[in-house]
Amino acid sequence: MRAKNCPCGLGELYADCCGRFHEGAKTAPTAELLMRSRFCAFAVADTGYLLRTWHSSTRPRTLWLGDEQRWTRLEILGRTGGGLLHTEGTVEFRAHYVHQGQPDHMHENSSFVREDGQWLYVEALG
Repeated sequence: MRAKNCPCGLGELYADCCGRFHEGAKTAPTAELLMRSRFCAFAVADTGYLLRTWHSSTRPRTLWLGDEQRWTRLEILGRTGGGLLHTEGTVEFRAHYVHQGQPDHMHENSSFVREDGQWLYVEALG
C-alpha cells in the first residue's frame, strides 16, 4: 500500500501523524492535535478511536459513520488553552466534506479536557 498524507492537514504521512494516535502508540499531547486526529478518524472511519477519545459524560454508546459522507479537509480557526500544561481547552474548526456528491462544511467550537494525561473531546459549545 502506498503511503498517504494524513487527512488532518498537517502535511505529514498518516502513519507518522494521526495514525500513531489511532494505533494507540501515542496519545495526542494537545487539544488541537486530538481534534485533528479525531477529524482524521472520521475520514478513515475509525469509530473505535472516536469513542475512546470521547469523554464518558457525553460519549454515545455506539457510533455509525455512513458511507454517503466523505471528510475532505480541516481548517483550525482558533483555540484557547489545550496546551501541554493545560487541563481544558477549546478548538474552533471548519470541517469540509462531500455528502452525496455535494461539497459542504460544518463549523464547530469544541471543548476538551485532559484526564489522566489524555485529552478527550467533551462537546460542541453553543
